[in-house]
Amino acid sequence: MPAPDAIGIDVGGTNLRIARVAASGTILDSVSERISRDPRAALARILALARQFDSDDVAGFGVGIPGRVDAAARRVLSGGFVNLADVSLAERLEAATGKRVVLDCDCNMALLAEAHAGAAQGFRHVVMLTIGTGIGGAIMLDGAIVRGRATAGQLGHITVAVGGHPCACGRLGCVETTSSGTALGRLIEQAGLPADTRVEALLDAEGDGVAASVLKAWSEPLRAAIDSLVATIDPELVLLGGGLGHAACRALVFAPAVSPWYQSPVAPATLGDDAGVVGAALSVMPGARR
Repeated sequence: MPAPDAIGIDVGGTNLRIARVAASGTILDSVSERISRDPRAALARILALARQFDSDDVAGFGVGIPGRVDAAARRVLSGGFVNLADVSLAERLEAATGKRVVLDCDCNMALLAEAHAGAAQGFRHVVMLTIGTGIGGAIMLDGAIVRGRATAGQLGHITVAVGGHPCACGRLGCVETTSSGTALGRLIEQAGLPADTRVEALLDAEGDGVAASVLKAWSEPLRAAIDSLVATIDPELVLLGGGLGHAACRALVFAPAVSPWYQSPVAPATLGDDAGVVGAALSVMPGARR
């Protein structure tokens, strides 16, 4: 008897994605649309799409949420663009569909997908940083996601610049404030470059001192965060995902690792925008590495 499909839901900063996914990690059907910033409107749309995608042979629903999530309690603790902390998402979705619901941080879901069907296949000890508007993260040790008390893996809040820029978390100098897409935009503006300058243009501008200085300022704090993670966790692989993951990997040439004591390969994630929904669906599958 074939393994059942599952539904993955990825609540992004701007878009809501939902997909029917096979046990292999293959997306069978999907929808992506802008998400309302109003939590109750967003919940209503999630429930409507869930009913649309549901069928008798669906094993359940996995939901990836940006911010801090208590996966064991299925509670959203903090949100980003849309804050679903007060709408009982897991319970409402379970009641609407009668199916099992798994709720977790979107970065944990993305790493689960990469481990099953992407760049982390065959590895058991992996650290992942997702680089976009902000920076998220996830840790896998011995093939299982590390959550600590509830929300371990908030790797964007590793301090890399003592006394640096204020962060949304309430501290100063987190790597999210220095090496995210938002930080890159600030560095581009400070360098006097057009606001619409793309990171690919900077990376392709060989011999351009201004481009090199921007990329160096962007990548050096990221390298410091990676080096700290490698020294602490000693992973087999460090993955850089999110919309800027590939670019960040290329930019690290401007900030090479220094100490021979603390070395791990750094590679781009391969599933792109699909990682969140694929991992969310896989989290519901029997035998999922959670």
